[in-house]
Amino acid sequence: MVRLPTELVPLTEEQQAILELCRQFGRDMIRPAARAVDEADIETPWQVWRAAAQVGITGFMLPAEYGGGGFTDVFTQCLVQEELSAADAAIGNLLTSGGFFADPVLELGTPEQCERWLRPLCTDDPPMTALAVTEPDAGSDSAAITTRATTVDGGYRLTGQKAWISNGGVAESYVVFATLDPALRSRGVTAFLLSRGTPGLSFGAPMRKMGQRAIVNTEVFLDDVFVPEADRLGAEGQGFYGLMRTFDISRTVLAASATGLARACLELAVDYARERTQFGKPIIEHQAVGFRLADMAARVDAARLLVWRAARRLDAGLPCTAESAMAKLTAAETAMFCSWAAVQTLGGWGYSREFLAEKWMRDAKLEEIEEGTSDIQRMIIARSLR
Repeated sequence: MVRLPTELVPLTEEQQAILELCRQFGRDMIRPAARAVDEADIETPWQVWRAAAQVGITGFMLPAEYGGGGFTDVFTQCLVQEELSAADAAIGNLLTSGGFFADPVLELGTPEQCERWLRPLCTDDPPMTALAVTEPDAGSDSAAITTRATTVDGGYRLTGQKAWISNGGVAESYVVFATLDPALRSRGVTAFLLSRGTPGLSFGAPMRKMGQRAIVNTEVFLDDVFVPEADRLGAEGQGFYGLMRTFDISRTVLAASATGLARACLELAVDYARERTQFGKPIIEHQAVGFRLADMAARVDAARLLVWRAARRLDAGLPCTAESAMAKLTAAETAMFCSWAAVQTLGGWGYSREFLAEKWMRDAKLEEIEEGTSDIQRMIIARSLR
């Protein structure tokens, strides 16, 4: 078991306690369910979700004033995310998905909106939530969304289509980003809060995916959906600002998830290499294998340290867009490399479904795509150098 280098950043008793809780939950509940959840493909693992809620994992990152665990700092969220994702990244990302919904609500919402929409997430039986930004023709370019918000008496009418929405259809609560005028691009983007049963809101069939199947993804259709003005999140045109701020947080937390996935691959490869014997000795003693494991270990540690730097900057209120992008880029590509290296080290067994290595390789690919592809992260970093 790879342990966090906490000698660099000593942890509080509370942080140690929640990490131990997550480590135990990952061992007892997440890892044993990982294969079945993957095979089920388009089914939400409600049993694991509800078990995590019972011990406080699904709401640990939410403010205590709404009943959450009070670990609102990004650093602790990253520690937890790595630990959960070291058990299984797909399930780990599902269990903390409420935090991605909560970030724009906390950033843009009124106290009344926070009370109404966040308190239910802090119960023993919390609803699923979703963030609806991506569209068929607007992925990396969030300012290009065309879902339209038209002002009407008492509120707005939303019309448009979203794509690849995590927890689509199963979520009870949604933050939907729409534009007052596509010509305004980022200056027109506005956020709205919706419930699943809102008339005119509907969902496509779950998409069958390569990996990360614990989270169901669907299209979301908005057909003249009325949203009262009280459910607008922030001021008109403020949605893009809130989205970019939450992207800095979400990319850092997802980088921690990718680091956890890479760490799982390293642990599996090392354990196997110690046991597997060829040419009269464990394969870990063969230089070709040993060097590959060394590369894995070095990359995991480098990714983690970049995550920690970004998290600390966010918690200090410092600009962090480039640092978050560096963490996301490095951790995502580390996960992809380490999953390949694990499969390579296990050989034929790595290619089989007897081990989770092949699943983790499929899961890792999403880390290079979601919340801005690796290409987008490089663009952000390059822009910061000008």
